[in-house]
Amino acid sequence: MATTHPDASPPHHDTPASPERESVFSLPLADLTSAAPFRWLAAGWRDFRRCPRIGLFYGACFALMGQALWQAFLHAPAYVLALSAGFLLMGPFLALGLYDASRALEEGRTPSLRASLTSWRPTLSTMAIFAGVLLILEMLWGRASLVVFAVTMNTMPSSENMLAALISLDNVEFLITYVVVGAIFAGLIFVSSAISIPMILDRQTDAVSAALTSFRACLQNPGVMLLWGALITVLCVLAMLPAFLGLLVVAPVLGHATWHAYRHIVPAPERARPGDDGVTR
Repeated sequence: MATTHPDASPPHHDTPASPERESVFSLPLADLTSAAPFRWLAAGWRDFRRCPRIGLFYGACFALMGQALWQAFLHAPAYVLALSAGFLLMGPFLALGLYDASRALEEGRTPSLRASLTSWRPTLSTMAIFAGVLLILEMLWGRASLVVFAVTMNTMPSSENMLAALISLDNVEFLITYVVVGAIFAGLIFVSSAISIPMILDRQTDAVSAALTSFRACLQNPGVMLLWGALITVLCVLAMLPAFLGLLVVAPVLGHATWHAYRHIVPAPERARPGDDGVTR
């Protein structure tokens, strides 16, 4: 009779811990310092230099997408929303190729453009769901922008002088409202996708868990993630100024840097080291 009691205790002790480790809410996330975003950028630059052909290929894709949007804005503004929606679906799949290259470098393998182009296959259904969520947010953003136009502007400016009319000080009420609405939707997109896409690639988790982890990371480190989002915005704006040619380098560097941001916020157990790249545990 005494032998049955000790045998029953190990299962009782081990079983409850396993589900807790797998829960998205119990996944440990790193606390970051303000130096972390700059170290992510430095790591992204190193990855770009180690595989420049892959980076320039994806950078050219993003630059062409930017040019297409600008030409649509100048000549057919009615099609900008539809075109940007399509690019919003393509963007995550292009970024996956950069994450795959950074992961290969991290594991000591030689990155391959062919492998990066097919890195989306194992996560196709999850990425499709996530891209669909981004598309819904983008459509809501577009609808809100139309409401702002209707409420704050008397007439729609002609395509010839649209940009000058939109940024005119006579339309300061429109500018303020448009920026506030845009900031809200851009913030929602950022906090839900800051680290979720590389997490989907790395752990093949579901879209909801990845988005919740990204939300958790932003809530746990609001100042650092706000700085990271601001750096991304500033670098992208600067890259667009010379006819979007800056995206040839800036886009892949940011892609590689996003992989390092994910890896430091959600470190792999065997690679987690206290104090690495601005991360404190």
